[in-house]
Amino acid sequence: MFQASHRNGWVPSALVVGFLLAATGLFLAGEPPAGRASAPPLLLANVLGPLVDPSLYLVSEKFDGVRALWDGKSLRFRSGLEVSAPRWFIDRLPGVSLDGELWLGRGRFEELSGFVRKDDPLDSEWRQITYMVFELPGGGGTFAARAGRIQEIVARSHWPQLVAVPQHRVADRASLKRRLEEVVGGGGEGLMLHLADAPYLTGRSDALLKLKPLLDSEAVVLAHIPGKGRLQGLMGALRVETPEGRRFVIGTGFSDSVRKSPPPPGTTITYTYRGLTSKGLPRFASFLRVRNPE
Repeated sequence: MFQASHRNGWVPSALVVGFLLAATGLFLAGEPPAGRASAPPLLLANVLGPLVDPSLYLVSEKFDGVRALWDGKSLRFRSGLEVSAPRWFIDRLPGVSLDGELWLGRGRFEELSGFVRKDDPLDSEWRQITYMVFELPGGGGTFAARAGRIQEIVARSHWPQLVAVPQHRVADRASLKRRLEEVVGGGGEGLMLHLADAPYLTGRSDALLKLKPLLDSEAVVLAHIPGKGRLQGLMGALRVETPEGRRFVIGTGFSDSVRKSPPPPGTTITYTYRGLTSKGLPRFASFLRVRNPE
């Protein structure tokens, strides 16, 4: 479950998100092209390594939602594109910057993704969405102090759809393992660990770590491989490429509907895997979903 790395006992993320965004044209140095949103700087997680003392961190559930940043005036995806939220939802958000996840509930990511990407949002759908806040962009002090301020901001809002992500201390690795089993057993995705004494940071950092029973990463679809036998006439597998240029085939994890209408070449997908081979390829890669298009 806890993976070792090649340096200092940490496991670097399987993908460098900046490389992926550059490869797909969503993030470029300098000014973005006309009509293209500029991606805001974010704090991105590494994977928990075996030498980490979890008692130094605040631990929360890893929510399978859509990340959204509020700057006090507009709500945006991590790409910088504006979220088409209803006016009443925007008007209830406080006048301070927030970072969090739009969330519908455990195991409801695909449904949520459809809700929040409509140009004409439906009130009935947005009434079900909560904004799970876990950070104050640009805020001073330690993360523990900022987490306390988030709780105060949420309490003042008197709005059930604005939620401060619960943060907890754990005493040791055994306690962390029990917490992971509890969350995953209830249908959750995993845990996030945020260094309690960390100042506000952006970029990929060991100040934020993720722990999941399966690792996940992203790759770009290169081609469809036709199915055989039971899958005759359907997509059998996807040939994909990582941002580092490693190519491999994913043949599992697809629903029949995805096999009938597979993601086209050029699409970025998320897949799960269990570590890497000696050649640096993911073991037991399985399709999870098409990556958020924001």
